Amino acid sequence: MPALAPMPTKVRNLVIVLGDQLDAESSAFDGFDATQDVVWMAEVAEESTHVWSAKQRTAVFLSAMRHFAHDLRARGLPLHYTALDDANNPGTLAGALQQAIATLQPAGLVLTAPGDWRVLHSLRAVATQQQLPLDLRDDTHFFSTVREFAAHAQGRKQLRLEYWYRALRQKHGILMEGKAPVGGQWNFDADNRESFGKAGPQNVPPPTRFAPDAITQDVITLVNTRFASHPGTLHSFGWPVTRVQALQALQAFITQRLPLFGKYEDAMWAGEAWLYHSHLSCALNLKLLNPREVVQAAEDAHRAGHAPLAAAEGFIRQILGWREYVRGIYWTQMPSYLERNALDAQADLPAWYWTGETDMACLEDAIGQTLEHGYAHHIQRLMVTGLYALLLGVRPQAVHQWYLGVYVDAVEWVELPNTLGMGQFGDGGLMASKPYVASGKYIQRMSNHCQGCRFDPAQSTGPQACPFTTLYWDFLIRHEALLKPNARMAMQLKNLARLDAPARDAIQQQAAQHRQGQGV
Repeated sequence: MPALAPMPTKVRNLVIVLGDQLDAESSAFDGFDATQDVVWMAEVAEESTHVWSAKQRTAVFLSAMRHFAHDLRARGLPLHYTALDDANNPGTLAGALQQAIATLQPAGLVLTAPGDWRVLHSLRAVATQQQLPLDLRDDTHFFSTVREFAAHAQGRKQLRLEYWYRALRQKHGILMEGKAPVGGQWNFDADNRESFGKAGPQNVPPPTRFAPDAITQDVITLVNTRFASHPGTLHSFGWPVTRVQALQALQAFITQRLPLFGKYEDAMWAGEAWLYHSHLSCALNLKLLNPREVVQAAEDAHRAGHAPLAAAEGFIRQILGWREYVRGIYWTQMPSYLERNALDAQADLPAWYWTGETDMACLEDAIGQTLEHGYAHHIQRLMVTGLYALLLGVRPQAVHQWYLGVYVDAVEWVELPNTLGMGQFGDGGLMASKPYVASGKYIQRMSNHCQGCRFDPAQSTGPQACPFTTLYWDFLIRHEALLKPNARMAMQLKNLARLDAPARDAIQQQAAQHRQGQGV
């Protein structure tokens, strides 16, 4: 353990570093003077209990925080650090900050804008209560600012990712040839999204995982003790928790997975958690990686002939496009966004979302790997766990709390719009042009889950009916009037119109029976 740097006798600024701000180049450190300023970090139970956080999520935050604190001490920066198991830990960020202010008597507070509305307002309240100035700084981790997104959104009847993405591509010169996109088009989705076929995935590179060091082992012990009743396990923990590890994970993805990322980005296969995805979202959201270096690495790989354009563009769109887009949605729409429920969905989340104990093979697989690793790729989230909740009619806030609690990359600015908006259509189409609904036939086409499942995705009624298929038609029946003005739903509603009244009644009866069986 590095020696502790001496605390200044008179503290100018208490520089707040949150658990998802582990970036030595963060704007909070601009102008930092070790003779006058002190870094403040705190581990508090509130961050694992305001939603019921799984062990993998809690462990990755605590381990990454402790490694970052270790690096700060090694650099000789004064640090006031509250550990979760400290005897006087008050359990909340606000309480821990008030304690530090009472001890250090700073003249002011410095904070890079948080990724969570709740945290921002909690810390602002402390500053106001303590009558201290709060220097709130832009998060320079991102390609854009919230102000830029707000200006882009002003006056538009609809917000759509594609136009924001193109604007950022042009502004930053990414995958561009002059003023034109490389390859002559902006989007190569038509070349992506294949399934694996009957043979399944072949020669998939092993995931880049890191054996827990002494710091992480201490965290694992702490989490298993302090949060023993929380979901998930830590026996497979291997996430990057340092800047060095995150860079190694980035290089491994670019070298081993990026060339086939686009082709198989939507494919699923039973028992295969990792496939060709990057597994970098956790490191990005902790700020161990900068999105600029991630995007640059993918673009360089394409220009060097290592990765096809469709793969590089598809991956870059997730970082430069979608990630920036959901952040803009979050900060321009909060706090009211959290309460939206355009479909008036009122069902509870099934209890088996916390155990994975279900007869539906795709859900059993996706939830099982989520609880084991704190990870599932975007199609498992959108078109398996998210789709089922949407079709069942679960309250979007309950779905949001589950996603925020179980995934290691879940910080509210990115998770809430993805879940409530994209996954559950709770915002009524603000961020996504239609509800992403499909029958079990989609899952059959994109995976092998249906082969080992007792349900038949071709059937909507009867003992073998796939719940996804039953609930899909039930969803369209229930929301037909609301969806009719949406041009992108025209084909699905046209298919619905082919069902006569007896067929509709049978589907709705089957859906009602299924709901009763789920305890919702």
